[in-house]
Amino acid sequence: MQKPKLALIVAMSENRVIGRDNALPWHLKSDLKLFKAATQFKPIIMGSNTWDSLPRKPLPGRLNLVCSRDLKFEAEGGIVCNSLFEALDIAREHAADDGADEVVVIGGANIYEQTLPKADRLYVTEVHTTLDGDARFPEIDPAQWVEVKSEFCPKAEGDDYDFTVKVYERKRI
Repeated sequence: MQKPKLALIVAMSENRVIGRDNALPWHLKSDLKLFKAATQFKPIIMGSNTWDSLPRKPLPGRLNLVCSRDLKFEAEGGIVCNSLFEALDIAREHAADDGADEVVVIGGANIYEQTLPKADRLYVTEVHTTLDGDARFPEIDPAQWVEVKSEFCPKAEGDDYDFTVKVYERKRI
C-alpha cells in the first residue's frame, strides 16, 4: 500500500480567521457533517488547544493524536505526543495498518503552520464572511497548490453563513 497522504482540513473566513478565544467564530452544521465524512476512520492530529475546544472528546471513529509540549498534559481517549514528528509517525503507522489513505491535521494555527509545507492535500471551507480572530490559517501559495474541487454551499438551517468547500492538491514539479 502507498504511504498515507498528509491532509489538512480547515474552515476559515475570507480573511483566513480560524478561531477566536479558542473557539470557532461561527456555527456551520452543514460543514461539520463534511468534516466528519472527510476525517472518519482516519488518524487525526491536533494541538492541545484544539483538543480542549472540542465539544466531544475524543472524536469518535478516529485515532485522536494531540500534540503538546506540556509533559503533564492529558487527553483522555486520545494519545498525547510531545512532538509533531512523533504524532505524524504514529498516525502514518496506524493509517497504513488500518488501510486509511490519509492522515488529517485538524488544527490549530501552530500545527497548521508546521504541517502545511509537508501536506499533500488541503480541504478548505471558505466561510463567506470576514471576522476578527486571534488564530489564522497560513497563506495558500498558488505556486504550490492546484484547486481540484470547489462547491458552493448556501446557508442552510444551522449555518451562520454561506461557504465554499475547496480541495487543493500539491503541485508536483
